[in-house]
Amino acid sequence: MITRRTPELLAPAGSLDAARAAIANGADAVYLGAQRFNARDEGAQLTLDELEEACLLAHSRGRRVYLTLNVLVKPHELHEALSFLGEAVDRGIDAVIVQDLGLVTLIRRVFPHLEIHGSTQMTVHDESGAAVLRELGVQRVVLARENTLEDIRAIHNAVPALGLESFVHGALCISYSGQCYMSGMISERSANRGSCAQSCRKDYVLRDANTGVELDRGYLISAKDLAAHEHLPAIADVGVSCLKIEGRKKRPEYVATVTKTYRHLLERLSHGEVTGVSDAELQPLVQIYSRGFTGGMYGGRDGRAYVTRTQPDNRGVAIGEVVGYERGELLVRCETAIEPGDGLGFEAPDSLGGPSLGFVVTNVRTVGGTRANYALRTRTPVPTGWRVLRTSHARSLDEARASYASLEPMARRKRLRADVRVFGSVGAQLKVLFHCAGERVEARSESQLAPATKRGLDALVLRQQLGRLGETPFVLGTVDDTGLGSDLFLPISELNQLRQRAVTELLRRLASAADTKRAERDELVQREVARLELSSPAADRPSRASGAFMLSAQVYNLEDADAAALAGASEIVIDPFLRHPPTPLAQVRALAEHLGDRGIVLRIRTPTIVRPEERRSLAKWLDLGLPVVSGHLGLVADLSRQGRDVVGDYALNVTNAHTAALLFRLGARRLVPSIELTTEELQTLVAPWGGAGFDVFLYGRPEGMTIEHCVLSAAFDRVPTTCRDLCVQKHTNVTLTDPAGYDFPVATDSACRNRLLHSRPIEGSEFVPPLWDAGIRGYQLVFNVPGDPVREVVGAYRTLLDALVRGEALPAGRTGAIRACVGSAFTRGHFARAV
Repeated sequence: MITRRTPELLAPAGSLDAARAAIANGADAVYLGAQRFNARDEGAQLTLDELEEACLLAHSRGRRVYLTLNVLVKPHELHEALSFLGEAVDRGIDAVIVQDLGLVTLIRRVFPHLEIHGSTQMTVHDESGAAVLRELGVQRVVLARENTLEDIRAIHNAVPALGLESFVHGALCISYSGQCYMSGMISERSANRGSCAQSCRKDYVLRDANTGVELDRGYLISAKDLAAHEHLPAIADVGVSCLKIEGRKKRPEYVATVTKTYRHLLERLSHGEVTGVSDAELQPLVQIYSRGFTGGMYGGRDGRAYVTRTQPDNRGVAIGEVVGYERGELLVRCETAIEPGDGLGFEAPDSLGGPSLGFVVTNVRTVGGTRANYALRTRTPVPTGWRVLRTSHARSLDEARASYASLEPMARRKRLRADVRVFGSVGAQLKVLFHCAGERVEARSESQLAPATKRGLDALVLRQQLGRLGETPFVLGTVDDTGLGSDLFLPISELNQLRQRAVTELLRRLASAADTKRAERDELVQREVARLELSSPAADRPSRASGAFMLSAQVYNLEDADAAALAGASEIVIDPFLRHPPTPLAQVRALAEHLGDRGIVLRIRTPTIVRPEERRSLAKWLDLGLPVVSGHLGLVADLSRQGRDVVGDYALNVTNAHTAALLFRLGARRLVPSIELTTEELQTLVAPWGGAGFDVFLYGRPEGMTIEHCVLSAAFDRVPTTCRDLCVQKHTNVTLTDPAGYDFPVATDSACRNRLLHSRPIEGSEFVPPLWDAGIRGYQLVFNVPGDPVREVVGAYRTLLDALVRGEALPAGRTGAIRACVGSAFTRGHFARAV
């Protein structure tokens, strides 16, 4: 029989019961968040005491626990985040899952022996990004959920020393690798900071922006749930070492059911069985929670079937139809038995939005006849013809709970061994020395030792009395009585008092040692947070001393590039990949020469997502030799090492100075900080460099999401990547309209990905003076929608910045001129609105 290496099975836990459920049902490891700094900040996190219990429980059974510290960390939070991690390390975690690059650097210095896993929100999806993380000391990375099997094989072959973890079941973010700015822009709840507003789960209308024609409607960017059970053999074969189940906000019964199913499938896999999953095996997964299942991107794009379209939440299992309502009973015909405690949902045959009615069954009876077979006592009349969905199955939930009910919620903390030496002679006090955890405590009896008239203080008596350590954290080790004379007597009460005094002092000493350790670690944290490895400013960075500035205009076509240059931009960035068809290579080369003659630099903006197979097609653009803007970590490192002039874009999520310092060390000439920072946070971030080397995203629409799924292709049920007539010819300008009436432009880029742009441009002119005072001299203006007022906006910003160079005070009219270009349809972004 052929056997396969079995990957680790990693299960989620948003509660202590969920951790118990995971361990009892076969998880090799559990990942969880505790109190702060994790990407599930609402109700799916444990207290530190619960974290300790989970670690004790896991370790007693040979399992591991990973802490999620997977959010972006702002400057003022670094010290607290590291101190919090120290508490978690003390409680017993085996590894930490991290998103913030600066935090990775600090963890390596403060906790050099702690295993670090790169979060999926690092958007590692190719060999170069993986290689950078391995160089930084990351032992494992959670790959982007959009990676195909061939992608994973390429990454594993290129960086074999890096452990690869991949999701196999649970909810999917439609935005690439969970990187989403849309949530924070519309709701002040940042997905990158652990507070996703679930923007993708809303219903949208897809329209042609040019004609106003409706092309599609429904839950168009609500991904189905991942269920990659059919791909398990291939996933294991391409080098994935850990299979991850999503669901830290799911109930323990979900964790138990899904973990048990995948444990069973992995056991079959380990014995060489690669047969498909039967309907009976799949049914528990469908019933416990499902928006409908997709195999994900392992085998390539899933097309229209990737999204839910008609409902955004758990749909349950369709089991029958409503046939009537009589005398307080709902009559239904169902193929599956209905039992008290089951949850039922009901939806109209042509519904859009899932069950609109529902209840828990309290009373059900079987009826005869051809029309109905069950009668449900309820005050909720449901129209005849509506579908019946079983949204929860009472018996299955009971079985799931029973699977971990016998597992003790807390294993006793491993007790500390205390070794004892005893000394004494007739007429002297009994001296006892307790040795434990590097501490030595001495205790003496108040009475003197006397000759024994009956049984003396032998080894058995001493062990019995000194070993009565009860609920203390100690357990008695050796008792050395070689220094004690023979046939000596001391009252038992004296022995007990002596033991109690020794234990009390030992506890005090250990607590003091722990306090000292925490104080030393706190001092280390303070020192490391304050210590920055600064690189020298590059020669081309505008400095506050010179008064020069960099007004960078980002466009996607030649006309806008020319307009921006004429209006006063000192640098043009062209994104030829933003929309189909890409701007021809020869025309970009000619534009670079044309602008160069006028002393204006042209940069190429690369896509943030460049999968392994796409690197070759990008190479011809890079061969132009132009300076580059990129939010792709691997490209920033690779191109910088080649001596190229690279600006790191906002997708690199620079939220603190340690992330910035790391990227400067990798070779970035300039950096665009995160668009989720306030003005004050930006000032703190750039302070170590006096503002030099930073460009602020000042105007334009951020890319709220990059989506492998194409909403335009799905609207016409076309095969992805073979339908370019839609975006190139028939519907060149489309938008998604949310329930509040906001229109989000959708750009289909050169790789057939959707880039969902914000509904309104950021306009930050009122914040330029404090940014200028902070020494920032780089400003980024982005124009990525047809009809953007390029000339007017660039010209107005140029006038504003020229006035600052001359030292003029800025009257309100200066910013008013910019606002006049965009009207009332703008947002101040996060300049004054923290997330």
